[in-house]
Amino acid sequence: MLRESAVNHFVITGARVFDGEDLLGVVDVEVADGKIVSVAGRRPDGVELIDGTGATLLPGLFDAHTHTDAESLRQALTFGITTELDMLSMPERMIPLRRQVAESSDLADVRSPSIGLTPADGHPHQLRKGEGDPPWPTATRVDEIPAFVEARIAEGADYLKVLVEDGHVFGSSLPALAPELVAATVREGHDRDRMVLAHAMTIETADQVLDAGVDGFTHLFFDRPHTDELIEKIAAAGTFVVPTLTVIASITGEPAGDSLARDPRVAPKLTPAWLDNLSGAMATSPHENFGYALEALAALRRAGVDILAGTDAAHLGAPGMAHGASLHDELRLLVLGGFTPMEALRAATSVPARRFGLADRGRIKPGLRADLTLVAGDPTVTIGDTLSVQRVWRGGTQLSLAPAGGQVPAVPGTRLRAPVRSGP
Repeated sequence: MLRESAVNHFVITGARVFDGEDLLGVVDVEVADGKIVSVAGRRPDGVELIDGTGATLLPGLFDAHTHTDAESLRQALTFGITTELDMLSMPERMIPLRRQVAESSDLADVRSPSIGLTPADGHPHQLRKGEGDPPWPTATRVDEIPAFVEARIAEGADYLKVLVEDGHVFGSSLPALAPELVAATVREGHDRDRMVLAHAMTIETADQVLDAGVDGFTHLFFDRPHTDELIEKIAAAGTFVVPTLTVIASITGEPAGDSLARDPRVAPKLTPAWLDNLSGAMATSPHENFGYALEALAALRRAGVDILAGTDAAHLGAPGMAHGASLHDELRLLVLGGFTPMEALRAATSVPARRFGLADRGRIKPGLRADLTLVAGDPTVTIGDTLSVQRVWRGGTQLSLAPAGGQVPAVPGTRLRAPVRSGP
């Protein structure tokens, strides 16, 4: 019998299911009231069936490093990214955005540290000219750190971020955050049950913030070849790494974004401005440094360090990236760096969910949010198939995959029977 008062109740049939950890094979996934009801269970009589034959059902994907807004969250969702982990935003924008996300089904969900700790005129001020930012709060003495941390938590910070950057990978010179301020932020953050994450793109700064006790790196280090000692220290500390190979490719002049912009599964979903942005590159560091990043990634993988997929997608004017699309290229680059496709998929699903304490998502399991992405093909074998997005659900509500510039209204997952294919 049809369940009484079932809201948004449907069963996805015929699809291979990757549950965030393992490939389950072809099994049914039942969704009702925004949650996963059963996996490989009995199919209720009379329920709406959604045919996933030839496709693979994934948990909604994470981008574990962005700088975002409403337009970007809407764009990300069309590419199957249901959660963005913002890594620095203005509270004047993020606070109302969080309210908007809570009331909407056509935006990816978001978490944020609010403002990161950086010196006056430190990174990323040089990249945000023209963004209209208000004056940034900062701290110059250890005794100012508690007030800085409390203010970020009052703004709704889910975690904290410190930025240790002297600018040379960007072809400039910038004031760098003092080590004692990093250590004080870690102490104060941990006292308040907040993780502290660090921007550190060089071997020297990575070692420094690791000694301070940070919980995660928001970038790989790539200024020179890694050392075995640093890799071993990261593994022993249990620190995770968000490599952001996407932005490192841009910084080192790799043509990754340009190739992605020409993919027929990408172009229809992006505006001309975003396609142009994706096609660009910063090219401020030597080309060979990209190889250093891949070598460090492979060493971290061998050491068993948790790797989270993230892109550093930001605003127009941060070339080489685009919200949503770039996460799929990040997965490709992880595989290029030695990951299996299954490992890359875990880096965009269960691993970020676990490391950020988001136990309600990142897996396809009964009781969890029905954040789901259906893609043509089998990305557990061919990672590029993640770009072949057919359907996206956020909290059990299906997104209508309209072309770029059009509206992308959310529609109930029970209304459509045949997969909606994106792109040609």
